[in-house]
Amino acid sequence: MDVEKKKTKFKLPPINLRVLLSVVFLLFGVLPIFIYGGIVSRTNFTSRVDARKIELQTKCLMLSNKLTRGNFLKNSDNREVIRSEIDTVADIYNGRIVIIDKSYTTIEDTFNLATGKINISPEIIETFNGNNTNIYNKTKSYILQTMPIYENIDNQNIDGVLMFIASTENLVSVAEGVGNTERFLYITLTAIVFVLSVIIGGRLLRPLINLRDDISSIGYGKLDQKIEHNEYQLTKSISENINTTLAKLQDADKSRDEFVANVSHELKTPITSIRVLADSLMSMENVPNEMYAEFMQDISDEIDREAKIIDDLLSLVKLDKSANTLVTEQVDINQLIKQILKRLRPIAQKRDIEMTFETIRDVSADVDETKLSLAINNLIENAIKYNKDGGFVKVSIDADHKFFYIKVKDSGDGIAPEYRDLIFERFYRIDKARSRQTGGTGLGLAITRNVVHLHDGIIKVSGKEGEGTTFTVRIPLNHVKRRDKK
Repeated sequence: MDVEKKKTKFKLPPINLRVLLSVVFLLFGVLPIFIYGGIVSRTNFTSRVDARKIELQTKCLMLSNKLTRGNFLKNSDNREVIRSEIDTVADIYNGRIVIIDKSYTTIEDTFNLATGKINISPEIIETFNGNNTNIYNKTKSYILQTMPIYENIDNQNIDGVLMFIASTENLVSVAEGVGNTERFLYITLTAIVFVLSVIIGGRLLRPLINLRDDISSIGYGKLDQKIEHNEYQLTKSISENINTTLAKLQDADKSRDEFVANVSHELKTPITSIRVLADSLMSMENVPNEMYAEFMQDISDEIDREAKIIDDLLSLVKLDKSANTLVTEQVDINQLIKQILKRLRPIAQKRDIEMTFETIRDVSADVDETKLSLAINNLIENAIKYNKDGGFVKVSIDADHKFFYIKVKDSGDGIAPEYRDLIFERFYRIDKARSRQTGGTGLGLAITRNVVHLHDGIIKVSGKEGEGTTFTVRIPLNHVKRRDKK
């Protein structure tokens, strides 16, 4: 036995629209500010560091020139004055200034840690080669600036190197203070946006909530109300669609009541006639056989009429219940119509009605033979019943690449335009007295329309009053089975 594995599709649970709107407002209201604030903070800090680097570079250049003019590296007598200025600059920038001579020996250190020691760091070597260094160490929060010291102003021979290591902790502290202020503002802003999003979300959803409540009241049977929510295009469109549906439901409810009343009336009429005939027979004595036979024939006719109504009602019920259960197969439509005409021809001959069948082309279609035969039979039988003595009934069949067409034309009195949509309603009769005389139940065209619609076809009626009627049926050659929605 083959085991079919069904793919399980993951479905998200229903989402609360108010929560969704609040999240969207938060994202689009706060997130851009967070991003912009972060970018501004980083840019501001980077700008401060760059400004400090330029400032240190300028200070180092000024000190280097003073050291060159004062012959600081070779004349120790003039060092005290310059040393005092070096210490002041180092203190101002919370840094350390180191001076190295040609032999890479440290001759001055404001921290007094490396004096007399050899310093051959890559930055020193690079400066002796003629390349200044300006480095920011983010991890340890300092800026390293090196500047060459020349032998004299006119001679560009490098005699030593000035190295300035300045702390940037004060810049970091300022940035952290600004960051704390920004975080407080962000939290405050987030709270404000959240409250506003809840309020605005509730306001935006109020029309939808009211619409939901009105729709809920419809579920309790309030079909006579009119829904009007025109706040949004969506709610307006939904309201119009619901009102249209309500109108159809009200019409359906009215039609149902009328249908029940008509069924009761139609079924009661033959029974009433049978009772009157039976009571008449029972009340009379020594009834002649001829009258007895006549009364019994009338009773038999009423019973047949009752049976016909019940059969037609059962046909409608079956059609309503089997909307998606057509048993379709390839059927020769020409042959089907010929069989129906053969069966109905004796009825037409009694009234001297000429029946003709015009075949424009042979047609085979995918249809439910039983149901379609019932529909065509009703059309042709009605054309005979509501015709004039000595009249005609013309049936024709044609087809194109997609549909086949059946036309039934008669020479009867015709149907006025105002009745053409009503004749397909159940139990509707234009001339009720004549319909009962001909044995009509008022259900034949309703059955026919249902069958045509089941085949995804259409049925139209045309003609002029007093000049006969033409029914046209169009049905697809290939029936597409409908899929049940689960």
